[in-house]
Amino acid sequence: MGPVELLHMSVFSQSFSPCGRFLAASNNYGEIAVFSLSSSLSPEATGINQKPILTFTAHEGPIFALLSTDAHLLSAGNGEISAWSWAELAKRNPKAVWIRRPQYKSSLEIPEINDMIVNCRDNSLAVGGGDNNIHIMDLETGVFKSVLQGHTDYIHCLSMREREGELLSGGEDGAVRIWDCRTGQSVHRLEVYKYEECARPQYGKWISCLTTDSDWMLCGGGPSLSLWHLRSLSPTSIFPLSGCQRQAMFYQDLILSVGEGHFLSHCLLGGDVKSLIPCSPPSLNTVALNTNSTEHRVLTVGGSSDQIDVFTNLSYKAFSLSF
Repeated sequence: MGPVELLHMSVFSQSFSPCGRFLAASNNYGEIAVFSLSSSLSPEATGINQKPILTFTAHEGPIFALLSTDAHLLSAGNGEISAWSWAELAKRNPKAVWIRRPQYKSSLEIPEINDMIVNCRDNSLAVGGGDNNIHIMDLETGVFKSVLQGHTDYIHCLSMREREGELLSGGEDGAVRIWDCRTGQSVHRLEVYKYEECARPQYGKWISCLTTDSDWMLCGGGPSLSLWHLRSLSPTSIFPLSGCQRQAMFYQDLILSVGEGHFLSHCLLGGDVKSLIPCSPPSLNTVALNTNSTEHRVLTVGGSSDQIDVFTNLSYKAFSLSF
């Protein structure tokens, strides 16, 4: 890859292997890079250990979503989902185990897939993207068994409330929808931009990030990043972060968030911003925490750069991996 491509690279998604020893990252060129965390974190690591053990083209066009299951890395680009065996990727052998495409209404326009999430209750995969619908695939058979319809513009993000059997989705239409996974019905619709304390009309109404933790939800995008209590369906904290947030997560008693600008934000649940940690990319798309291994428990951040920052301690970047 030439210097111009590197200059315009964006890392959109990341996923840790089930064993926690590898990190996969995807970019706007349809490539997936696999990094060995055990070698990059070793005390003897040099620059070469911070490069991928494997880089391959997985899709045409950008890959916005990566997700790991027990054995596979799933990647979504240009309207289709591919599965790769983690065991084979670790041996530097990228061969798709399967490729599936939801049944889209139009065959002319291929809608992008922006997010995917596994529902462990029935071993299904929910896929959301450019056709405004959520497609549900049975992971056992590979069959798309249902379509959740309701959003009026494309879907950016998905989250699962396992205990309640609910799926949440956020989209360009400014709505967060809560779906009952058993019936496929939309049981609630929250239009976040209509709440005065969250609204930022100058940025728009779309919801670009969404995550849940039992009775709590974080969402943001055009509207400010906000914390919601899902039983009362009301916002309890609004975070005064500038720009649009692209991914947020609950971490112990903190909220971590990334978006426009080169900072990883640490926020307190009450709404205060505790600290802004500088990162290498000028703008950030993805933050991931490796919970699959205590030995390689790192936080990684990627964005509009070929660098992925690695944090072994939340307060500063330890080093960067590079595509």
